[in-house]
Amino acid sequence: MIEYMNNKIIEVFIRSMEKIMKQTKPFDKCPICSGELVEKEVEKLLRGGVHTAIIKVKADVCLHCGERLYSQETVKLFEEIRRKLERKEVANFQPIGQSFHVTA
Repeated sequence: MIEYMNNKIIEVFIRSMEKIMKQTKPFDKCPICSGELVEKEVEKLLRGGVHTAIIKVKADVCLHCGERLYSQETVKLFEEIRRKLERKEVANFQPIGQSFHVTA
């Protein structure tokens, strides 16, 4: 019975900590220059194989150096999109034009 109660207490504690971690930001200041961070909508360019995708996401952006900090969920989304681009699974992506390589 005591072991069951201890396991329940630990389970409730872990759930509470997970909620707190989702609500708080990992950084108050920029980890690069200690500048102020503000949440902005930004465009991110993703490459996978010969394909490129552009996605708009929220990021904490440093007002001093421009460093972008993304949530774990956003980084996972980037990874998934890159995998799809590499596998040429682009049927659900909206084409926006062509890309060209220019040599100087």
